[in-house]
Amino acid sequence: MIPQIKFLYANDLSKNFSFGFSCAVDIAKKYDAKIVVFYAIAPLPYVDEYVASAGLSMEDQLQRGITGDIQKLLHEFCRKVETKIGPPCLSLISNILVCNGQPAKQILKAADEEECDAIILGSYEKGLLRKVFGGSVSHEVLTQPRKPVVIILLPL
Repeated sequence: MIPQIKFLYANDLSKNFSFGFSCAVDIAKKYDAKIVVFYAIAPLPYVDEYVASAGLSMEDQLQRGITGDIQKLLHEFCRKVETKIGPPCLSLISNILVCNGQPAKQILKAADEEECDAIILGSYEKGLLRKVFGGSVSHEVLTQPRKPVVIILLPL
């Protein structure tokens, strides 16, 4: 039996989330693969110190809120996309992860921990060098290759 392929789709919850996710769904359908949807909460200056000094569990609340938002977004998007390309959509998603930390490092860590076979990222950058290397997060992921990386050029 051939093992099932798993992709990590890292996103930034921008307005082009659906464009990048539709590409990930298309790839997953073609290869009978599963998708791990990933979002990293980048650290904000001084917030960690404030949260620690105030004794708040803001990190957990933020993660739960963003995970819920991603789930709602995926359900809405999958309903729309299934009318155009047919099912499945939601059944392709094996996990939704929201992590705190530097996005590139967290993407690589999550891909390893989830035993993903490849990473799918979106990039907005134009220009010749940016087309080759992508944005700052995609560039960092590409320069530390542990897995194959697919870069989707997102519309501006």
